[in-house]
Amino acid sequence: MNLDKFKHQHLDILGAITGLRALVQQGIAEQASAIAQQIVAMSGFIKLHLAVEDRVLYPALEQSGNAQLARMSRQYRGEMDHIANAYLAFAAKWNTPRLLAAEPEVFRSEANAVLRTLYERMRREDHEFYPAIEAGAPA
Repeated sequence: MNLDKFKHQHLDILGAITGLRALVQQGIAEQASAIAQQIVAMSGFIKLHLAVEDRVLYPALEQSGNAQLARMSRQYRGEMDHIANAYLAFAAKWNTPRLLAAEPEVFRSEANAVLRTLYERMRREDHEFYPAIEAGAPA
């Protein structure tokens, strides 16, 4: 299975997170409009990635006939449901400048938690899940 698109999408998401971080460092209240726009743009990358995983990657692995990859796929899918729901709730809450300007420290705290979880998940995919898929089974 060719995972290049998935890996490229991770780079897009990481780039969006880096861009968001740079805006936050300039001041949340001062950059509230740009931060809200960045969250909306980043959500597009994330929703696309999640949709492709759900429609293509997980079903292919679960129907592959490889029990180890099918098990990993189910595990990763289950974990991602929680992570995705947390991110989508975060994005829905913080995609308007008004709330960002009114509650910058709450935003910072929630962003740190949600984006750290998302980042750690992508690292696991890049270092464990994708290599196992490319090898045909986990080592």
